[in-house]
Amino acid sequence: MEQIFSSIVQRDPEQKEFHQAVHEVMESVRPVFERNPEYRRQAVLERLTEPERVIMFRVPWMDDQGQVYVNRGYRVEMNSAIGPYKGGLRFHPSVSLSIIKFLAFEQVFKNSLTTLHMGGGKGGSDFNPKGRTDAEVMRFCQSFMAELARHIGPNTDIPAGDIGVGAREIGYLFGMYKKLRNEFTGVLTGKSLDWGGSLIRPEATGYGVVFFAAEMLAHAGDSIEGKTCLVSGSGNVAQFTTEKIVQLGGRVVTLSDSSGYIYDEEGIDREKLEFVKRLKNIRRGRIREYCEQYPRAVFTEADPELGYNQLWTHQADCAMPCATQNEINEQDAKNLVKAGVRLVCEGANMPSTPSATEVFLEEGLLYGPGKAANAGGVAVSGLEMAQNSMRLSWPREEVEGRLKHIMKSIHTTCVDASAEYGMEGNYLAGANIAGFVKVVNAMLDQGLV
Repeated sequence: MEQIFSSIVQRDPEQKEFHQAVHEVMESVRPVFERNPEYRRQAVLERLTEPERVIMFRVPWMDDQGQVYVNRGYRVEMNSAIGPYKGGLRFHPSVSLSIIKFLAFEQVFKNSLTTLHMGGGKGGSDFNPKGRTDAEVMRFCQSFMAELARHIGPNTDIPAGDIGVGAREIGYLFGMYKKLRNEFTGVLTGKSLDWGGSLIRPEATGYGVVFFAAEMLAHAGDSIEGKTCLVSGSGNVAQFTTEKIVQLGGRVVTLSDSSGYIYDEEGIDREKLEFVKRLKNIRRGRIREYCEQYPRAVFTEADPELGYNQLWTHQADCAMPCATQNEINEQDAKNLVKAGVRLVCEGANMPSTPSATEVFLEEGLLYGPGKAANAGGVAVSGLEMAQNSMRLSWPREEVEGRLKHIMKSIHTTCVDASAEYGMEGNYLAGANIAGFVKVVNAMLDQGLV
């Protein structure tokens, strides 16, 4: 294992996020290799950690003043052993090949856990849509899709949204794809309901996080009702995580963005959440404005020099990190334990550093890793693909029911896999092992390709 990991690091020494994701999975699957020596002879780890295809391209575009810019576009098609590549597009200044590779690697196992036939991929650009006009975003999306279109298709690679890519961006991307290929097909998910989207798709990741957390608590003889929850982020995932917690009788007291976080001891109810949705989705404002509307809430500015995030110091029962990767470090994890948190369920992709994860496991917290807990988004994307293929739309109740069933199935799979390898209660090991074994066995069935 150490030799394989060392060779991965030597080959791409600058890809820290990718190394982190790979190392986490490799540590979990050690006992799988002890039982299956054939995996080593077939070099399945080396094959899994090397993408089937990496696409990088320039994206030239023009702003409203006629100034030309050039961004970099990516699509990493990681693994197609169990289905066509599936995974989101992220538009954010932090996007790099390392981040896209880590996300694509995580996506392989996440998609495997959903029970749907989807491989793993991820893409995006270092373009920042914040502060850009609709016309500027449209021109960027059209330029991005002008290259991406030749690499994707409904049976090859089906992108979706992610950070910085919402309904607006998906619409522009789809329109350009349709014009270039002269076909109306389900090549993107997260579409508007009027032209092929699925009910519950915007809510899916956030709802799925809460459904998974509810299963974890139920397995331990408890429920979300009456629980105080810390939620980070204020985008799509955080909004709908909050919404479902409130529906199930819990209380959310925090939300955040890059400027800082708000703490509302009274709880963020339905009315307050609607304000947040208007603030972030329509006005594209900052979370501090919440306190102008609700003066009893307190805003705390982000302080990078502090070494920890004060959001995670408040007394609570549950924590749902829904912002971005590595937002919880070791000190944050210790603060959560000190604050009485007994459940951490990840809405973002890899939001906890390895040292933070160790704290959760050592302290015996119920810890739901992102590749299991936030799989609801891609699960409903898979359901959207099915509806597109049949040229019909399922009612809201049916889609939400299917989502809840999938999250319950993922929970059961994690519990069973961890128990099979003597690590009862370790959802991280269970998710990694179950996803890994399914993908590897499919690869071996299909030969050395």
